[in-house]
Parts: sequence; C-alpha cells; structure tokens
Amino acid sequence: MSLPIHVLPSAELPIYRQIVGQVLDAVACGRLRPGHRLPSHRELAEELVVSPHTVEKAYDELKRQGLVRARPGNGTYVEDGAALEPAAQHERLYAPARSLAAEAHVVGAPLGRVRKLLSEVDAELRSERHRRKGGRS
Repeated sequence: MSLPIHVLPSAELPIYRQIVGQVLDAVACGRLRPGHRLPSHRELAEELVVSPHTVEKAYDELKRQGLVRARPGNGTYVEDGAALEPAAQHERLYAPARSLAAEAHVVGAPLGRVRKLLSEVDAELRSERHRRKGGRS
C-alpha cells in the first residue's frame, strides 16, 4: 500500500518529521481519510528507503497527536480529527499557532497578513478536498 510521501534525506527537517508533515497534509487534503490503513513500518521504510525505526518514530508522533491509532495485530489507521473536543483542538493547535505568530513577529508581518495567508491556505486545502470528493463520484 503506497502513501503519497517523498522524503529528502539531505533536508534540514528530520525524515520522521517529513513523514509526519506529509501524512498531516494528506489527511487535510483528503488524500488520506479517517479509517484509511497506513502501511506497516517495514512497508513504508522499504518504500522510502529509510530505517523502520524512523517510520516508527513518525507513527509514534502521529499517534501522540491523535492523527492515527494503532489497532494491535491489525495495523495503524487514520483517526477522525473532527471528533476532537474544543479543548483538545485548542491544545493541538496552540503550539503551531504560537510558532506561526513568532515567525510573523520575526519577519514583521502584521496579524492581518497572517490571517489572510491562513485563509488562502485554508481555501487551497478545501479546494483540493472538494476536487478529490468530486473525482470519486
């Protein structure tokens, strides 16, 4: 089973973080849906030509974030993030929001520009998700 993931070993971002980011993006865009079974650590490691421990570390982080759940003896599956309670959503979004706000302060971008950028990215994600839904009809 193939995941739409490509890693760059020479990138500054660690490989496990590249995997986490791409799985998150695939879920957000609808390429991966709740209930989708992810490949085993070994399968994905072979496909990406990385250590199974690297994939395991990525899956552990995805589990910690509540994006996937392991079903012992049955695999790892994408969870339905929309089912998160508001407090859990806040907890999950706080760190990346703070990081984005810090970046904005460092580069001198006003809050209005950051809001506009978030709206643009949200529209891109919604558009891709809509195209995927329409393509399966």
